[in-house]
Amino acid sequence: MTLNEAREKLVAIQQRSAALGHAMSVIYYDGVTAAPKGVADNRAQTLGILSQEMYELGTGKETVELLEFLDENKTELNQHEKRQIQLMLKDTRQMQKIPPDQYVAFQRLMVEADDVWHKAKETNDWKLFEPVLEKVFDFHKKIAAWCEPEKKAYDYWLDRYEEGLTMERCEAFFATLREHIVPLLQKVQAKPQLDDSVLHGSFPAAAQEKFSYDLMKLIGLDLDRVGLATTEHPFTTHLGSHLDERITTHYHEDDFSNSMYSVVHEGGHALYDTGSARELAYTVLDCGVSMGIHESQSRFYENIIGRSRAFCEYVFPMAQKYFPELKGRTAEEFYRAVNRAEPGLIRIEADELTYALHIMVRYELEKRIFANELEVRDLPGEWNRLYKEYLGVDVPDDKHGVLQDSHWAGGNIGYFPSYALGSAYGAQYLRKMKETVDVDACVRAGNFKPINDWLRERIWQYGSLMTPTEVFRNAVEEEFDPTVFTTYLEEKFTDLYGL
Repeated sequence: MTLNEAREKLVAIQQRSAALGHAMSVIYYDGVTAAPKGVADNRAQTLGILSQEMYELGTGKETVELLEFLDENKTELNQHEKRQIQLMLKDTRQMQKIPPDQYVAFQRLMVEADDVWHKAKETNDWKLFEPVLEKVFDFHKKIAAWCEPEKKAYDYWLDRYEEGLTMERCEAFFATLREHIVPLLQKVQAKPQLDDSVLHGSFPAAAQEKFSYDLMKLIGLDLDRVGLATTEHPFTTHLGSHLDERITTHYHEDDFSNSMYSVVHEGGHALYDTGSARELAYTVLDCGVSMGIHESQSRFYENIIGRSRAFCEYVFPMAQKYFPELKGRTAEEFYRAVNRAEPGLIRIEADELTYALHIMVRYELEKRIFANELEVRDLPGEWNRLYKEYLGVDVPDDKHGVLQDSHWAGGNIGYFPSYALGSAYGAQYLRKMKETVDVDACVRAGNFKPINDWLRERIWQYGSLMTPTEVFRNAVEEEFDPTVFTTYLEEKFTDLYGL
């Protein structure tokens, strides 16, 4: 086999993998948005077969020999090809360690878990979900033991979502956040609470949907390539390549800001995905490099941009066009309302200041389950206890507690710390961006092009070409410093609450 022949085969394998991924993503997307409730078994059957095809493609003799041949000749490969081989070999060697029947069984379990979770949340029935979730955690422990037995199981999964992330790094990061956030929150709670009445009323879902499309266009999404649907728990997925992206939201007719910020958050994910360079399409590089970097984009748009005074001043008149009862209210009232800092029950509705505390609860629970210090059956009680300890709130039921997130049902265990990391990354993006872009002036004018161009140049275009650390350094030209984020919070909430 010549090097050119090997290159052609490498392209073909990646295109086939992208096609399988496209099909599986479409089926999943349909399952959680439009599919009838009783068809999960059919979906599991199809996804089981497709996942077997994916497994055989990734671990087959021809693929392994090809990747090893190209790795032996990597000095003759370009930067893109070297990175493709590195990522594909890593995945292949991981998959080879998982028994084929277990790989397929895991994919089927994920379909079952997601279906059962939706029913359990809807009916507030933890006992329905508990046995399935126990299987999910057990499977994650087994996979970690198969793939990297020398590593602590939870470290294995943290690294899968953010390369290089460990419990040790998480502990240090969260300790820094606690050191600054807890006393700041105490100062905020000693002040009169901000009025958020402007957010509450009657806001028809149909009007919210129209508003959502305006928000998507405002931040720069191409509606010919990015679709919107509704689901129980909002998410973003790209279907086969960055050329086809879907986001979802959930409309609450008594609070229009809930869906509004969901759309902006998921829109940040979609901007990152669709911002990949064209030549990365249908390769393993055609995706965000990590969930920490991915969440840095979504949290940047949702909070640092979306909850800025400038954004509220531009967007509030748009909202008034769709929601007549906002007439007579002001953009400043809106700005203060969407930045109200108050410990609450629901993570995705949390303010910037208390959000990381929600993440810490989930991190502690996952860590203890992997250490065999906590059983799945004890999750509701421990969830409620930690919410009281960390946020000072009483959890009324499991629907608003341990059942609120879709992540565990989707097998995304080890994912949650990425949200807090992403929030902190975003503060450093802002500081660096302001050196060359008048961010507030752009947002006040509804002109997101300079902001998007900066992010595309430094982050989006590279997809997975670089490691997360390299992407971050490329963007801000310095090392990660979580105190930049805590300083941002201190300055913002000092101004809001007159501390």
